[in-house]
Amino acid sequence: MKRIFLIASVVLCALMTSCSTYNNMVSKEEAVNAAWGNVQTQYQRRADLIPNLVNTVKGYAAHEQNTLDAVVEARAKATSINLSAEDLTPEKLDEFQQAQGEVRSALGRLIAVAENYPDLKANQNFLELQAQLEGTENRIAVARTQFNDAVNAYNVSVRKFPANLVAMMFSFEQKPYFEADGGSVQAPAVEF
Repeated sequence: MKRIFLIASVVLCALMTSCSTYNNMVSKEEAVNAAWGNVQTQYQRRADLIPNLVNTVKGYAAHEQNTLDAVVEARAKATSINLSAEDLTPEKLDEFQQAQGEVRSALGRLIAVAENYPDLKANQNFLELQAQLEGTENRIAVARTQFNDAVNAYNVSVRKFPANLVAMMFSFEQKPYFEADGGSVQAPAVEF
C-alpha cells in the first residue's frame, strides 16, 4: 500500500510540475506575441506617417519624384508583409526586416532631399512630421528590444531541462530574434 501511495505521489508531483512548466511556457509565448504586436504597432505608426510626409515634401519638391516614389514603394512593400507571431521564422523575420530597412533607407533619402529646400525645412508640418518619425524610430527600437527580451525569456524556458521535455511534447519551438541590419556593424564614414 505504501508503494502504491509513493508511486502515486511521484506521478502526481511530476504531473503538477509538467502542468506548471507548460503554463509557464504558454505565458512566455504570449509575452512574445504581445511584444511582436507592439513591434508591428510601431512599424504601422511609421507607415501611417509616410503619406503625410510625402505629400508635404511633394508640394515643395515635386521634381524629386523618384525619391518620393521610392518612399511610397518601400512603404507599400513593407506593409504588404503580414507576419504573425505564430509564423515567426528566421527567414520570414529577415524578409520583414529587409522591407523595413528599405523604408528606413528611403525615408533617409527623403529627409536628405528636404535639406536642399529651405522653405520646406522651415515648414511647420514638415518639422512636426519629421519629429514624429524620429520619435517613431525610437519607439521601434524600444519595441524591438522588448521583443528580443521576451524571446530570450521564452527561448531559455524552452531549452532548459526538464522543461525542454515538456516543450518537445507540446511543440514549443524557439523564436527568432531581431538582429542588426546588414552593414550596421560598420560605422558610417564622416567626412568634412
